[in-house]
Amino acid sequence: MRIQDPLKRWKLSLMDVQARSRWEQYATAKEAMLQHTYLPDSRCIVDAVDKKRARLNCISHLLDQIPYREVQHEPVLLPPRVHNPDYHRGPIPPEMF
Repeated sequence: MRIQDPLKRWKLSLMDVQARSRWEQYATAKEAMLQHTYLPDSRCIVDAVDKKRARLNCISHLLDQIPYREVQHEPVLLPPRVHNPDYHRGPIPPEMF
């Protein structure tokens, strides 16, 4: 698509063009990496055709592995607000909105 679509052509770099001739080397390296990292306790392959969904699925899977429990928090006690009669809050300039 990067070659055909003028709106995506800017993404095509010289490195992309050169990498095409090394596709089998990259695939071999990927297969070796999977062979060494595919352990019985870590069986999770993410289909990454859609990067956004792949990342969300990864995040969801990782979060599911965490045993969450309720955390007790100490109550926050705010001190009384100090009133200074000399303070005047001016108007907010429109360019700050």
